[in-house]
Amino acid sequence: MENVKVLDHPLIQHKLSFIRDESTGTKDFRELVNEVSMLMGYEITRDLKLEDVEINTPVEKMTAKRLAGKKVAIIPILRAGLGMSEGILKLIPAARVGHVGLYRDPETFEAVEYYVKFPKDISDRKVIVTDPMLASGVSAIDAITALKKRGANNISFMCIIAAQDGVDALAEAHPDVDIYIAALDEKLNHKKYIVPGLGDAGDRLFGTK
Repeated sequence: MENVKVLDHPLIQHKLSFIRDESTGTKDFRELVNEVSMLMGYEITRDLKLEDVEINTPVEKMTAKRLAGKKVAIIPILRAGLGMSEGILKLIPAARVGHVGLYRDPETFEAVEYYVKFPKDISDRKVIVTDPMLASGVSAIDAITALKKRGANNISFMCIIAAQDGVDALAEAHPDVDIYIAALDEKLNHKKYIVPGLGDAGDRLFGTK
């Protein structure tokens, strides 16, 4: 699928090995997720438009490039998506941050929306939705649906590890959304966890069980 991009940069893959490792503690896990998100951010922002500006260097006047056009909004899916937003903000400090809260019903595995707060000008921004894991795809699909209902029309989804089931489901539900992932894993287990995956990203980010 053309809209699915696996980012296999050596630095991303190196850091991902420590993110997966069960012996990696909360502090290091959080820092590694931050670093991988920043590295992925370079690729996901590749299509940002530039414009010419006249500046004065210490030597002479010149025409330089600066960002133009649509601004950026980062929308983490609560709660684990928060761990990825800081890395992108380091690249684009002026980006606005919204939030969408979804929880998975333990019996039906359906996503239930409990909180939504987006920038008012969401339709004028390039939107980056973040969530470390793309398992069944239900949460990502519902989060993007919530964005579209509120006017967003330029949306990318970024996660660290995805299962093929989740990628297929998201691509089918939202074929206009580019999907950026660091690793595509084998399958989902009976609890809808990605295998081999990294466990529960939220628990590992925030030190909860």
